[in-house]
Amino acid sequence: MLRTRLWMGAVLIALASGVLAVDQFLGPWYPFLFVFILALALASCYESLQLVGSIARLPAWLCYTSVALILTANWPAHLIGESSAWLWVAGTFAAVVLSSFLVEMATFREPGGSVTRIALVVFIAAYLGLLPSFLVQLRWLHSVPQSTVALALTIFVPKCCDIGAYFTGRLLGRHQMTPVLSPKKTWEGLAGGLAVSALAAFYINRLGGELSDLAALGFGVTVGGAGVLGDMAESLIKRDFQKKDASQVVPGFGGVLDVVDSVLFASPVAYFWICGPG
Repeated sequence: MLRTRLWMGAVLIALASGVLAVDQFLGPWYPFLFVFILALALASCYESLQLVGSIARLPAWLCYTSVALILTANWPAHLIGESSAWLWVAGTFAAVVLSSFLVEMATFREPGGSVTRIALVVFIAAYLGLLPSFLVQLRWLHSVPQSTVALALTIFVPKCCDIGAYFTGRLLGRHQMTPVLSPKKTWEGLAGGLAVSALAAFYINRLGGELSDLAALGFGVTVGGAGVLGDMAESLIKRDFQKKDASQVVPGFGGVLDVVDSVLFASPVAYFWICGPG
């Protein structure tokens, strides 16, 4: 299992690094980022629908369309030279909420399940469409090299926290952090993961980031911590549906959702560190 995790982790790192390296020369379209983020989101959407199963009888087409449209909405404003990208994203998300009601009203036959289906569609759209939009928006910072570093920080810092927590937990873990939700996580592993994520943020930021050294360390701790919460949030979803992994498509890790869960939660935190509330 460890060997599988190591080689698969190396492949994923190389793939993400390749996308960042090549795409920086293809602005403002950034096609590789578009394909990469859309493929991951739709694969995660498929796994989410598999986790839910037939319990809620969700309209799968609406879930896929909602996630795809929200992510695509990150691009138009930048391509036509506007500064209202978040209005496009927010407007598309609002349209998804309204559409989920309209679909249920059009197909309603008898009581039972409508509110649950609406809530789940909106949840999937927010989880897999809205949250990664914070990552995507970092691509259009005022400087291309700085945007590449910002994306690298957002992607690799929470994953470095995962790696640090995994190995520290294996070596030193004694005290369980969440015995019911994620029994393999320990407080010792958390400490090791946050230390590694802080160091990763410090050195990645040195490649051309805008943060001070002290801010980079704070970024590493908070974004790494948000990544841990993202991992635990996905564990909550899996436990609620009594599943161990989202799928088995990524050897050594489980599903695509098991790989991106930490980055989903880390992205908004990283965005506000780098861009501020404005």
